[in-house]
Amino acid sequence: METDHAGLLLNLAVATGMVAVTVFVHFWGLILLLRLLGRTGRRLQAHDSPMGQAALLVIVVFGIFAVHTVEIWLYAIVYMGLGELKTLESALYFSTVTFVSLGFGDVVLAPRWRLLSAIEAANGVILFAWSTAFLFSVTARLRALEHDWLKPKD
Repeated sequence: METDHAGLLLNLAVATGMVAVTVFVHFWGLILLLRLLGRTGRRLQAHDSPMGQAALLVIVVFGIFAVHTVEIWLYAIVYMGLGELKTLESALYFSTVTFVSLGFGDVVLAPRWRLLSAIEAANGVILFAWSTAFLFSVTARLRALEHDWLKPKD
């Protein structure tokens, strides 16, 4: 029974470390994305140009995708490091379907590490919600999705 507690504590320790790392990556990824938007927005004259605003939104979406990709890769590397998944492809596949909470179940971890994958799914949900809020905030600030810019100018 004591071994079960040690395994649980190890799972929680690794999961806590991964949550901390991915939150850190997410935070700094969004900060870097904001700085990029500031510089790019001036070049694209997004304050005056609907196409510039649209370009900024595309940059935000791809930037968010890139941040999530880094986080998924970090989990995949951990699974490989723990010896749970033998190939990079299977580790990336498992990490991706877990992070986005699909959980197909065609690739699974041994019971020893399944709590880590459950926490990865919770972590992914929270980080996707954060990304959604960020995207909504940028969109609202740009007002790019308002119908006014679609109307022809008189």
